[in-house]
Amino acid sequence: MKANVPANAAIGLVATLTLILIAVFIVSTASPTPAAMAREEMLTVPSSHSVTVVGEGTVSIEPDIATASIGVEVVRPTVKEASAAAQSIMEEVQAALLSQNIDETDIQTRHFSIFAERFGPSGMLAEDEVRYRVSNTVFITIQDLGSIGDVLDAAIDAGANNIYGVDFSLADPGAVESEARAKAVADAFDKAEDLAELIGVRVGAVMGISEIIGQGGGFFGGNFSRMAAAEMGGGSGPISPGELSLTMQLQITYELR
Repeated sequence: MKANVPANAAIGLVATLTLILIAVFIVSTASPTPAAMAREEMLTVPSSHSVTVVGEGTVSIEPDIATASIGVEVVRPTVKEASAAAQSIMEEVQAALLSQNIDETDIQTRHFSIFAERFGPSGMLAEDEVRYRVSNTVFITIQDLGSIGDVLDAAIDAGANNIYGVDFSLADPGAVESEARAKAVADAFDKAEDLAELIGVRVGAVMGISEIIGQGGGFFGGNFSRMAAAEMGGGSGPISPGELSLTMQLQITYELR
Protein backbone atom coordinates (compact mmCIF):
# COMPACT_ATOMS: atom_id res chain seq x y z
CA MET A 1 0.00 0.00 0.00
CA LYS A 2 2.78 2.49 0.93
CA ALA A 3 4.64 1.75 -2.31
CA ASN A 4 1.70 3.07 -4.32
CA VAL A 5 1.73 6.54 -2.67
CA PRO A 6 4.46 8.11 -4.88
CA ALA A 7 2.80 6.75 -7.98
CA ASN A 8 -0.56 8.20 -7.01
CA ALA A 9 1.06 11.55 -6.19
CA ALA A 10 2.74 11.61 -9.60
CA ILE A 11 -0.53 10.87 -11.35
CA GLY A 12 -2.28 13.65 -9.43
CA LEU A 13 0.48 16.13 -10.29
CA VAL A 14 0.24 15.28 -13.98
CA ALA A 15 -3.56 15.69 -13.92
CA THR A 16 -3.24 19.07 -12.19
CA LEU A 17 -0.69 20.33 -14.71
CA THR A 18 -2.91 19.14 -17.55
CA LEU A 19 -5.90 21.07 -16.19
CA ILE A 20 -3.78 24.23 -15.80
CA LEU A 21 -2.54 23.98 -19.39
CA ILE A 22 -6.10 23.51 -20.67
CA ALA A 23 -7.29 26.56 -18.71
CA VAL A 24 -4.44 28.71 -20.06
CA PHE A 25 -5.27 27.61 -23.62
CA ILE A 26 -8.96 28.47 -23.22
CA VAL A 27 -8.20 31.91 -21.78
CA SER A 28 -5.66 32.71 -24.51
CA THR A 29 -8.03 31.76 -27.31
CA ALA A 30 -11.10 33.49 -25.81
CA SER A 31 -9.36 36.82 -25.20
CA PRO A 32 -7.82 38.35 -28.33
CA THR A 33 -4.35 39.79 -28.08
CA PRO A 34 -3.90 43.59 -28.20
CA ALA A 35 -2.57 43.24 -31.74
CA ALA A 36 -5.66 41.31 -32.81
CA MET A 37 -7.91 43.86 -31.14
CA ALA A 38 -6.16 46.69 -32.94
CA ARG A 39 -6.44 44.84 -36.25
CA GLU A 40 -10.19 44.28 -35.71
CA GLU A 41 -10.69 47.94 -34.83
CA MET A 42 -8.94 48.99 -38.03
CA LEU A 43 -11.33 46.83 -40.03
CA THR A 44 -14.46 48.35 -38.46
CA VAL A 45 -13.45 52.01 -38.59
CA PRO A 46 -14.31 53.70 -41.92
CA SER A 47 -11.26 54.17 -44.07
CA SER A 48 -12.26 57.63 -45.31
CA HIS A 49 -14.43 60.66 -44.76
CA SER A 50 -17.38 61.70 -46.90
CA VAL A 51 -19.25 64.76 -48.11
CA THR A 52 -22.97 65.10 -48.90
CA VAL A 53 -24.23 67.64 -51.42
CA VAL A 54 -27.50 68.45 -53.21
CA GLY A 55 -27.34 68.75 -56.99
CA GLU A 56 -30.00 70.54 -59.01
CA GLY A 57 -30.79 70.09 -62.68
CA THR A 58 -33.23 72.28 -64.63
CA VAL A 59 -34.58 71.73 -68.14
CA SER A 60 -36.70 74.21 -70.10
CA ILE A 61 -39.75 72.66 -71.74
CA GLU A 62 -42.90 73.46 -73.65
CA PRO A 63 -46.03 72.14 -71.88
CA ASP A 64 -48.43 69.87 -73.75
CA ILE A 65 -51.40 69.66 -71.34
CA ALA A 66 -53.31 72.00 -69.05
CA THR A 67 -55.38 71.30 -65.93
CA ALA A 68 -58.01 73.39 -64.18
CA SER A 69 -60.62 73.21 -61.42
CA ILE A 70 -64.12 74.30 -62.46
CA GLY A 71 -66.81 74.65 -59.85
CA VAL A 72 -70.43 75.52 -59.23
CA GLU A 73 -71.60 77.17 -56.01
CA VAL A 74 -75.23 77.97 -55.18
CA VAL A 75 -77.11 79.22 -52.12
CA ARG A 76 -80.76 78.29 -51.47
CA PRO A 77 -83.20 78.31 -48.51
CA THR A 78 -83.22 74.51 -48.18
CA VAL A 79 -80.68 71.72 -48.59
CA LYS A 80 -82.81 70.02 -51.22
CA GLU A 81 -83.16 73.17 -53.32
CA ALA A 82 -79.44 73.98 -53.08
CA SER A 83 -78.35 70.43 -53.93
CA ALA A 84 -80.77 70.15 -56.87
CA ALA A 85 -79.69 73.51 -58.29
CA ALA A 86 -75.98 72.67 -58.00
CA GLN A 87 -76.50 69.29 -59.65
CA SER A 88 -78.50 70.79 -62.52
CA ILE A 89 -75.90 73.46 -63.23
CA MET A 90 -72.99 71.00 -62.96
CA GLU A 91 -74.69 68.71 -65.48
CA GLU A 92 -74.84 71.67 -67.89
CA VAL A 93 -71.19 72.46 -67.23
CA GLN A 94 -70.09 68.88 -67.88
CA ALA A 95 -72.12 68.77 -71.08
CA ALA A 96 -70.41 71.97 -72.20
CA LEU A 97 -67.00 70.45 -71.45
CA LEU A 98 -67.82 67.34 -73.46
CA SER A 99 -68.91 69.53 -76.36
CA GLN A 100 -65.39 71.06 -76.29
CA ASN A 101 -63.84 67.61 -76.84
CA ILE A 102 -62.87 67.11 -73.20
CA ASP A 103 -62.92 63.33 -72.70
CA GLU A 104 -65.03 61.88 -69.89
CA THR A 105 -61.89 60.29 -68.40
CA ASP A 106 -60.41 63.80 -68.12
CA ILE A 107 -63.28 65.06 -65.93
CA GLN A 108 -63.08 64.08 -62.28
CA THR A 109 -65.18 65.27 -59.32
CA ARG A 110 -62.70 66.79 -56.89
CA HIS A 111 -64.90 68.43 -54.26
CA PHE A 112 -68.52 68.41 -53.07
CA SER A 113 -69.82 70.09 -49.92
CA ILE A 114 -73.01 71.34 -48.24
CA PHE A 115 -72.72 74.14 -45.70
CA ALA A 116 -75.42 75.75 -43.56
CA GLU A 117 -75.02 79.52 -43.22
CA ARG A 118 -76.34 80.08 -39.70
CA PHE A 119 -74.77 83.47 -39.08
CA GLY A 120 -75.64 86.82 -40.60
CA PRO A 121 -74.31 90.37 -40.15
CA SER A 122 -76.12 90.66 -36.80
CA GLY A 123 -75.17 87.23 -35.44
CA MET A 124 -77.08 83.94 -35.22
CA LEU A 125 -79.93 83.64 -37.73
CA ALA A 126 -83.38 82.33 -36.95
CA GLU A 127 -84.03 78.77 -38.15
CA ASP A 128 -86.26 79.96 -40.98
CA GLU A 129 -83.52 82.36 -42.17
CA VAL A 130 -80.75 79.74 -42.44
CA ARG A 131 -79.46 79.32 -46.00
CA TYR A 132 -77.60 76.37 -47.48
CA ARG A 133 -74.54 76.63 -49.71
CA VAL A 134 -73.67 73.72 -52.01
CA SER A 135 -70.32 73.58 -53.82
CA ASN A 136 -69.40 71.09 -56.54
CA THR A 137 -66.00 71.15 -58.27
CA VAL A 138 -64.52 69.04 -61.06
CA PHE A 139 -60.88 68.75 -62.07
CA ILE A 140 -60.29 68.64 -65.82
CA THR A 141 -57.36 67.91 -68.11
CA ILE A 142 -57.18 69.81 -71.40
CA GLN A 143 -55.18 67.94 -74.02
CA ASP A 144 -55.44 70.63 -76.71
CA LEU A 145 -53.75 73.78 -75.39
CA GLY A 146 -55.18 75.84 -78.24
CA SER A 147 -58.71 75.27 -76.91
CA ILE A 148 -58.19 76.43 -73.31
CA GLY A 149 -60.01 79.74 -73.79
CA ASP A 150 -62.97 78.10 -75.54
CA VAL A 151 -63.22 75.40 -72.86
CA LEU A 152 -63.31 77.88 -69.99
CA ASP A 153 -65.75 80.18 -71.83
CA ALA A 154 -68.09 77.25 -72.45
CA ALA A 155 -67.97 76.31 -68.75
CA ILE A 156 -68.74 79.87 -67.69
CA ASP A 157 -71.63 80.15 -70.14
CA ALA A 158 -73.05 76.90 -68.73
CA GLY A 159 -73.12 78.33 -65.20
CA ALA A 160 -69.69 77.68 -63.65
CA ASN A 161 -68.83 80.45 -61.20
CA ASN A 162 -65.55 79.11 -59.74
CA ILE A 163 -62.52 78.57 -61.98
CA TYR A 164 -59.05 78.32 -60.49
CA GLY A 165 -55.78 76.39 -60.54
CA VAL A 166 -55.09 76.60 -64.28
CA ASP A 167 -51.68 74.92 -64.61
CA PHE A 168 -49.52 73.68 -67.47
CA SER A 169 -47.37 70.56 -67.46
CA LEU A 170 -46.28 67.51 -69.48
CA ALA A 171 -48.40 64.43 -70.05
CA ASP A 172 -45.28 62.22 -69.94
CA PRO A 173 -42.37 63.96 -68.16
CA GLY A 174 -40.21 60.80 -68.00
CA ALA A 175 -37.64 61.72 -70.68
CA VAL A 176 -37.32 65.30 -69.44
CA GLU A 177 -36.92 64.09 -65.84
CA SER A 178 -34.00 61.86 -66.92
CA GLU A 179 -32.28 64.82 -68.57
CA ALA A 180 -32.81 66.94 -65.46
CA ARG A 181 -31.42 64.16 -63.22
CA ALA A 182 -28.28 63.92 -65.37
CA LYS A 183 -27.74 67.65 -64.90
CA ALA A 184 -28.36 67.28 -61.16
CA VAL A 185 -25.67 64.58 -60.91
CA ALA A 186 -23.15 66.80 -62.74
CA ASP A 187 -24.05 69.74 -60.50
CA ALA A 188 -23.62 67.63 -57.36
CA PHE A 189 -20.18 66.40 -58.48
CA ASP A 190 -19.03 69.97 -59.20
CA LYS A 191 -20.12 71.05 -55.71
CA ALA A 192 -18.37 68.08 -54.10
CA GLU A 193 -15.14 68.87 -55.99
CA ASP A 194 -15.28 72.50 -54.85
CA LEU A 195 -15.64 71.44 -51.22
CA ALA A 196 -12.92 68.80 -51.51
CA GLU A 197 -10.50 71.30 -53.00
CA LEU A 198 -11.07 73.68 -50.11
CA ILE A 199 -9.88 71.08 -47.59
CA GLY A 200 -7.16 69.53 -49.73
CA VAL A 201 -8.69 66.14 -50.55
CA ARG A 202 -10.10 64.41 -53.62
CA VAL A 203 -13.61 63.18 -54.46
CA GLY A 204 -13.95 59.41 -54.57
CA ALA A 205 -16.76 56.98 -55.29
CA VAL A 206 -20.46 57.61 -54.71
CA MET A 207 -21.53 56.18 -51.34
CA GLY A 208 -25.24 57.00 -51.53
CA ILE A 209 -27.80 58.84 -53.65
CA SER A 210 -31.44 59.82 -53.12
CA GLU A 211 -33.97 61.94 -54.96
CA ILE A 212 -35.56 64.90 -53.24
CA ILE A 213 -39.20 64.35 -54.12
CA GLY A 214 -41.42 67.23 -55.17
CA GLN A 215 -44.44 67.34 -57.48
CA GLY A 216 -44.20 64.28 -59.74
CA GLY A 217 -40.60 63.64 -58.72
CA GLY A 218 -39.61 67.25 -59.36
CA PHE A 219 -41.32 70.58 -59.68
CA PHE A 220 -42.45 72.74 -62.58
CA GLY A 221 -41.71 76.45 -62.64
CA GLY A 222 -43.58 79.12 -64.58
CA ASN A 223 -47.16 77.88 -64.17
CA PHE A 224 -50.26 79.97 -64.83
CA SER A 225 -49.71 83.24 -62.98
CA ARG A 226 -52.07 84.97 -60.59
CA MET A 227 -52.01 88.04 -62.79
CA ALA A 228 -53.26 86.02 -65.76
CA ALA A 229 -56.02 84.58 -63.58
CA ALA A 230 -57.06 88.06 -62.49
CA GLU A 231 -57.24 89.22 -66.11
CA MET A 232 -59.83 86.56 -66.89
CA GLY A 233 -62.62 88.67 -65.42
CA GLY A 234 -66.02 87.49 -66.63
CA GLY A 235 -64.56 85.35 -69.39
CA SER A 236 -61.52 83.22 -69.88
CA GLY A 237 -59.45 85.91 -71.62
CA PRO A 238 -56.17 85.20 -73.46
CA ILE A 239 -54.20 82.35 -71.90
CA SER A 240 -50.72 81.43 -73.12
CA PRO A 241 -48.85 78.37 -71.81
CA GLY A 242 -45.45 79.96 -72.45
CA GLU A 243 -42.41 77.97 -71.31
CA LEU A 244 -41.93 75.85 -68.21
CA SER A 245 -38.87 74.62 -66.40
CA LEU A 246 -38.62 71.19 -64.77
CA THR A 247 -36.21 70.96 -61.85
CA MET A 248 -34.94 67.74 -60.24
CA GLN A 249 -32.87 67.60 -57.05
CA LEU A 250 -30.59 64.74 -55.97
CA GLN A 251 -28.77 64.30 -52.67
CA ILE A 252 -25.46 62.48 -53.22
CA THR A 253 -22.80 61.35 -50.74
CA TYR A 254 -19.23 61.00 -52.05
CA GLU A 255 -16.20 59.38 -50.47
CA LEU A 256 -13.30 61.75 -49.79
CA ARG A 257 -9.75 60.49 -50.37
